[in-house]
Amino acid sequence: MKRLLTPDLARGGMLALIALANSAVFLYGRPYGVRQHIVETDLLDRLVSAFVVTFVDARAYPMFAFLFAYGVARMAPERARSRNVWLIVFGFFHALLLFPGDVLGLYGLLGFAVIVMSRLKDRTLLVVAGFWLVLTAVVQGQAYATPPNGQRSFFWSFETADPLKAIAMQPLEWLLVPFGLFGVGAAALVGVWAARRDVLAEPERHQRLLRHVATWGLGAAVLGGLPSGLAVAGFWHTSALWQLGALHAVTGVAGGLGYAALIGLISVRIKRTNVVVRAVTACGERSLSCYLFQSVVFVVLLKPYTFGLGGTLGSAEVALLALATWLVSVVLADLLGRRGVPGPAETLLRKARKLRSSPA
Repeated sequence: MKRLLTPDLARGGMLALIALANSAVFLYGRPYGVRQHIVETDLLDRLVSAFVVTFVDARAYPMFAFLFAYGVARMAPERARSRNVWLIVFGFFHALLLFPGDVLGLYGLLGFAVIVMSRLKDRTLLVVAGFWLVLTAVVQGQAYATPPNGQRSFFWSFETADPLKAIAMQPLEWLLVPFGLFGVGAAALVGVWAARRDVLAEPERHQRLLRHVATWGLGAAVLGGLPSGLAVAGFWHTSALWQLGALHAVTGVAGGLGYAALIGLISVRIKRTNVVVRAVTACGERSLSCYLFQSVVFVVLLKPYTFGLGGTLGSAEVALLALATWLVSVVLADLLGRRGVPGPAETLLRKARKLRSSPA
């Protein structure tokens, strides 16, 4: 099957936002505040943390869930099942060794749900997605409702100096990820609906829909994320944390869909691929490898049992590191793309699936 420009371009570009979101979790050694972000005092750090929470936090992962479900819905069920199994396996080892906030396992489980949900009618899909948004508001509101006391309330391994203790904690922390990213289920259901209409395969035929989703989705994401961003950065003090968490999560799903729609509109305008588009698309084609590459860099530089920079860098500095890491991954992916070589993780996944499907 020929690869589509829009999904690969979206995955490659949005991995920059994934890097911004994930790198902030590695900061430690200072009091933790709203949404478990460190409490910053420097103005630049506060501004960056407000930006990341408003535009990135709980917005990038729903977009990936939308794209993931879009792809699964277009696959043969047997191929999708095999891929989902190995994503869960990859996710477990990623969480065990590197990053307990791993989403590969969650997306693997989500893939099985997508196969089942693909049998539903369009209206039923959207009704279930709406119901899931209500559940998302309840779950996410409760997850962040407790007033901060300066201590971490989850992902304790990020401040654990003993690597063996940290590794022992990480698989258990991994099990909490679905509760922190509850909204991806709604985005995935919309992805199934979009796949039936070839929205990303033929974005030029759906420009009106994409414009509406981009405008209203991103608008809702900013309006719904700004209160949390201001609270995290210490520009606004409130006790309505349940309401903030619920609003942030629900509008994050809208933002994820809005980002996907925006990139769909951008892809329509691309008549000839230039060096930037080719490089970002190559990153999207190798999104699994680039995602894992980010974790390796962050663990090596930020964890307390490695270089420990997570204990000294501020939000602005770690955001710069995140974007630099993403840029390096884009360059490396482009070098592989020029040679027609898949990413190492994609190669391993393909071999694992072939091994499982081969006769005994």
